[in-house]
Amino acid sequence: MIRSELIQKIADENPHLFQRDVEKIVNTIFEEITDAMARGDRVELRGFGAFSVKKRDARIGRNPRTGETVPVEEKFVPFFKTGKLLRDRLNGK
Repeated sequence: MIRSELIQKIADENPHLFQRDVEKIVNTIFEEITDAMARGDRVELRGFGAFSVKKRDARIGRNPRTGETVPVEEKFVPFFKTGKLLRDRLNGK
């Protein structure tokens, strides 16, 4: 599901809300999650999962085309861990 499909589904299920308002709500939620992760905070949505940031240390990588070694800087990457309720639902429990 992409963002526009999510917005459309929420708007269809809530006919008393304007689609532009639903779009603002969805965008605000995503922006808040992104901002919190940029600050290094963890975002937990009970029953769904938790978003966090993991640090990847600097390392020596390899260019697959030439085989040449290249330095790779340290970086931060988003990480998502599913909640128990979501895992159970996916596994048919």
